[in-house]
Amino acid sequence: MEAIIERVGGVDVGQATVVATVLVGAAHERPRKETRGFQTVTHELLEMREWFIAKGVTHVAMEGTGVYWRPVYGLLEDAFEMILGNAQHIKNVPGRKTDVKDSEWLADLARHGLIAKSFVPPKPLRELRDLLRYRRKLMETRTAERNRLLKLLETANIKLASIVTDVFGVSGRLILQALIEGTATATEMAALARGVLRKKVRELERALEGRTEEHHRFL
Repeated sequence: MEAIIERVGGVDVGQATVVATVLVGAAHERPRKETRGFQTVTHELLEMREWFIAKGVTHVAMEGTGVYWRPVYGLLEDAFEMILGNAQHIKNVPGRKTDVKDSEWLADLARHGLIAKSFVPPKPLRELRDLLRYRRKLMETRTAERNRLLKLLETANIKLASIVTDVFGVSGRLILQALIEGTATATEMAALARGVLRKKVRELERALEGRTEEHHRFL
């Protein structure tokens, strides 16, 4: 198969190091190959970038595995046509020799147009995705912690959730704080109710007559 890219780089990314191979040559020629290793610190990644530029590289191929590709991609994307391939797809392309470095194999596949290019959103969209994913994780963590607290109240025989619709609303938080401090009686805690919950003060008193120990308050 004839090559379609004359100057291409392949980058095999690891946690601590990257191995980069440059292939240079006309479509009908056997390309000249050069391989170098770099640490993944920013200074050396920029050295790799300058090396690619000096070699006239136009396209750079990488595998999109884990998170280690992301900072490398970010330092290269404004200078080269980036080809981010799916690791499983690259693994299944036939013809690889066992002694060929991953970076050389990536460069050779890209040179012949054999890497299915994964979609990488523009940087602003990637940043927005990171924020949304992190927000979702925080929401999931908050929900898990609230559920844990409700179960803890049950182990102390505090039936707050049976009376209060939102244990983490204004009234619920005041009562929870009083439970943590451990000095108020059930009657005093029930008196902390606000709004429509004040109509259920007597029910609250009975619900708060549990056995809250120091162990519960600490948790």
